[in-house]
Amino acid sequence: MKKEVLIILGSPNSPSGKLSDISLSRLNYCVNHYQTGNLILCTGGWGAHFNTSEHAHASLAKQYLIENGILEAVFLDFALSGNTVEDAVKAKEILSKLDNIRLTVITSDYHVNRVKLIFNEILKNYTIDFIGVQSHLDKDVYDALERHEKSAIDAIVKNGLYY
Repeated sequence: MKKEVLIILGSPNSPSGKLSDISLSRLNYCVNHYQTGNLILCTGGWGAHFNTSEHAHASLAKQYLIENGILEAVFLDFALSGNTVEDAVKAKEILSKLDNIRLTVITSDYHVNRVKLIFNEILKNYTIDFIGVQSHLDKDVYDALERHEKSAIDAIVKNGLYY
């Protein structure tokens, strides 16, 4: 039986390190679906568009998960990434040290199609499930994120994936 690695993709937090609703929805999904024997990989370093706090987003995510009952021993190294492509590239480095694993990538509903495109390319040798957690955003915010994702996917399809 393969060991499951839950990969929680980074998302915004405030300059003081307060996790956004998007972050909390992904992390709460992880808490609710974690099973003994799973490993967890948190992604997210810093970036003007998602984290300007002094702490890496992955560190804030791990702290939240521990506070919600997940044991520290199950965490893999952080993938200190600045974007979705780096999430996959840096996760691959960490995952390459493990054998007999399958991946569950946890992101948001509006982001899941781009994540599939990127992770299925960069981590093509792994069995991967993708979870697009419902984001519960205002319609205008959600629509703007959907437009951003469509544009990003179109650019990948047109120009290829650089990593």
